[in-house]
Amino acid sequence: VSTQSTGKQWYQRRVRGRKALPEVSRETLDQDEPFDSSSEDSSDDEDDTKTLLAELAKIKKERAVEQQKKEVEKAAEEERIRKETILSGNPLLNNPGNGSSGSAGDFSVKRRWDDDVVFKNCAKGVDEDDKTDRFINDTIRSEFHKKFLSKYIK
Repeated sequence: VSTQSTGKQWYQRRVRGRKALPEVSRETLDQDEPFDSSSEDSSDDEDDTKTLLAELAKIKKERAVEQQKKEVEKAAEEERIRKETILSGNPLLNNPGNGSSGSAGDFSVKRRWDDDVVFKNCAKGVDEDDKTDRFINDTIRSEFHKKFLSKYIK
């Protein structure tokens, strides 16, 4: 509203310095142009404004409904993906042999990543149960080193 009033004020200041245009009479108008009064224009403008506002409200409602539908679909999709990941993470439920074929399925334990490493079972006290002489490729855990420590350090 304030921009309209400043626009009117600007226009009034601009027009003050100019000469006034001659009034247009009904006779000088073309025959095919209807002569409209300003009261009819304002009522038409108000009607147009009301219809445009109603249409704008309708469009906003439609967009809100569409947005809600998208959110519901997105939530359903996320829930479906979450359930799929949960089900596929369980090897007992994911086994292809569980079907009507009745086969037992392969539930063998996979080989551990540290089965073939050189320094396996390095925890203290693991080798103390087995006193057989065997070669260990670690000078600190070898039998000689253990005897040496127990003899000279203790």
